[in-house]
Amino acid sequence: MKPDYLSQGEAARLFPVLATTSKEGRTTAVVLSCLASIHEFGQSLLRSVNVRVGKTTGIDAFTEIVFSGDKSATKDRPDGLLIATTGKREWRALVETKVGSNLLNDDQVERYRVLAKTHGVDCVITISNQFTSRPENHPLTSVRKSRSKIPVYHWSWMFILTTADLLISNDEIADEDQLFLLNELKRFLTHESTGIKGFDRMPAEWTELNKLVSASEGIPAKSEAAHVVLEAWHQETRDLSLILSRQTETLVREKLPRKHLEDPHLRLKEEFANLRETKRLSATLVIPDAASPVEIYANLMARTISVEMFLRAPDDKKSTKARVNWLLKQLKGVSTADIHIRLMWPGSSESTLYSLEDLMEDPALSEAGKEGMQALGFHVLLSRRVGVKFTQQTNFIALLEEIVPEFYREVGQNLVAWRKAAPKIKPKRDDARDVSVDALEDEAENMALDG
Repeated sequence: MKPDYLSQGEAARLFPVLATTSKEGRTTAVVLSCLASIHEFGQSLLRSVNVRVGKTTGIDAFTEIVFSGDKSATKDRPDGLLIATTGKREWRALVETKVGSNLLNDDQVERYRVLAKTHGVDCVITISNQFTSRPENHPLTSVRKSRSKIPVYHWSWMFILTTADLLISNDEIADEDQLFLLNELKRFLTHESTGIKGFDRMPAEWTELNKLVSASEGIPAKSEAAHVVLEAWHQETRDLSLILSRQTETLVREKLPRKHLEDPHLRLKEEFANLRETKRLSATLVIPDAASPVEIYANLMARTISVEMFLRAPDDKKSTKARVNWLLKQLKGVSTADIHIRLMWPGSSESTLYSLEDLMEDPALSEAGKEGMQALGFHVLLSRRVGVKFTQQTNFIALLEEIVPEFYREVGQNLVAWRKAAPKIKPKRDDARDVSVDALEDEAENMALDG
């Protein structure tokens, strides 16, 4: 039932009656309808914007809403309204969506903030194909810098799809009918007609920045192109974490310092300084129960994409060769080319790098020039030079989304971190003596009986 404070608004329908050209309206209605109808789905999504959905919480969703007495209705008509009711408490959010290549509009989002404040709505939620590290860190800079007290959260369509996928994969939907519905939503969201897609191309500034670096010129301190590239990189690494989440059926997340999670501007500033110095982009993904985080590097100077994981060498192996053999046993089935092992040594000794193939043939190679020393750890890495494709907007993304999963599938998921054995309780000397005396007395008694 439509609330009294709305002069216009339809309950979000699973089968909306809309023009076939209205991709945005159709997709919005279907997703909001499922959010309101599937308890665990709504609970998971709303938890990401700090709203607790309990067993007694009811969720309602409406589309194409207009508030009663709103004079700006012809200009400001949010795509949706979410209402979560628990007892007498009511939480509300305006929803604005974009599909395909349509981007969120700064002015429109700010007007919806004003609209939310005027009508006592708690927040605004935007949904588009743009990515962000977490819902609080909006992709629009103007939104992040605004002093408005109305929070604006953001979900990418891929975040919504991944949420549905994980709930299904992990058998978290209790009701069979709701599980069927969520599977149908997943099928719907993966169809190209919805206008939903992952991050599939770098901006034009990517090519410009690569040309600058290849000409051996430094990146200017006020390079706008580098800032645009970094923001695109952040969107891609977020998309990559969602891709791996769906492939591994676990929640893969980016590993970021707390200060970067809380302040995207500081993250951009510090990563820009690192890009200028190293000429490479980097990211770290944490996969639950994996031996270590997955480190990803895109080197603009060498035009290489590298993926690696670090393993501490086992302390219970005394020689470097024995430690290397411990690692090689985990990599027996690897057929992927370009896998290398970097050995880390104590003190200021430089690391040494060998191909996996060479070490498999002769593990003793690892000790060359390091006699008497013990390797402390290993970086297992795939480093692939991709040449001119590295500089191309779509090919770079395609290669990245091919190489990272390939490394984890062929190498990373087979690695096991070394763990020190649990300490054991040693018998006391008196106990040991008592045991030996008792044993001798038993043996003497047996001999007497035999005699």
